[in-house]
Amino acid sequence: MFAASLCAGDAPQVDFESRPGELVVTVAGRPVASYVYVDDRVLRPYFAHVKAPHGVQLTRNYPPIQGQDRTDHETMHPGIWMAFGDLGGEDFWRNKARVVHEGFVEKPSGGPGEGTFVVRNRYRAQNESTVCREECRIAWLVRPSAYLLVWDSTFYSDRSFYFGDQEEMGLAFRVATPISVAEGGTMLDAQGRRNENEIWGHAAPWCDYSGIIDGSRIGITVMCHPENFRPCWLHARDYGFIAANPFGRNAFGEGPPSRVVIKNGEKFRLRYGMLMHFAPADEPIDLQAAYRDYVQQTRTAE
Repeated sequence: MFAASLCAGDAPQVDFESRPGELVVTVAGRPVASYVYVDDRVLRPYFAHVKAPHGVQLTRNYPPIQGQDRTDHETMHPGIWMAFGDLGGEDFWRNKARVVHEGFVEKPSGGPGEGTFVVRNRYRAQNESTVCREECRIAWLVRPSAYLLVWDSTFYSDRSFYFGDQEEMGLAFRVATPISVAEGGTMLDAQGRRNENEIWGHAAPWCDYSGIIDGSRIGITVMCHPENFRPCWLHARDYGFIAANPFGRNAFGEGPPSRVVIKNGEKFRLRYGMLMHFAPADEPIDLQAAYRDYVQQTRTAE
């Protein structure tokens, strides 16, 4: 089952707590995620310590805890993030070039069932020149038994730049170790494919990563907007990772190498959703209905 909205009187308050280099998202006064925009090790913004509505953490601890977490890709997989292994010839995925937080275009604003903010980021090359800028609009929405993160990024520059062709591009997340496929969890995409062997390199409107903890199924679903310039291929791994990537045509064996060029003065938009959900193991959330809710929400916001 999935219900798209809450009655106004039942919607818990979404707020933001500002800390140095970080914005803590709270729902009904409880921290549910941290948006980190200044970090000496992870050189790009990310959401860390993302929780399901009942409080169980969905993303891997950052930094990973030895003996509790898988510790691979420590600074590349901090939680939920957008990054690009080849943007204008620079590598923002592997923390070689830096995404600089230039400020809040719209200050964090909370309310019943919804909170929003807009940031401006500068993609800075290793030689400190500017590759491009990004205006990123974030909305955190409360749904029954779920949170919906709406991610809307627009890229632009006063000179041409391009997105290259790699596996490591797009919006991605790393789940908590106990719900990874390697520990008994499940990946499922919109076409009914399951786990890495079936999903990797295929395109789908959404892909879910979930597992059973204490009798409940908890998970994260990445949702790709139908009006993005191209469907997203799924870079999906059983150890606990998914990236929704519309750029890696050749990397996923789907055609010749792709170079998406954004000309001087043009704007390039990418939109995604992330659903953080929980439900009784025998009553899973209707992910198709959740995807329709995400698309409808973005159309309403336009």
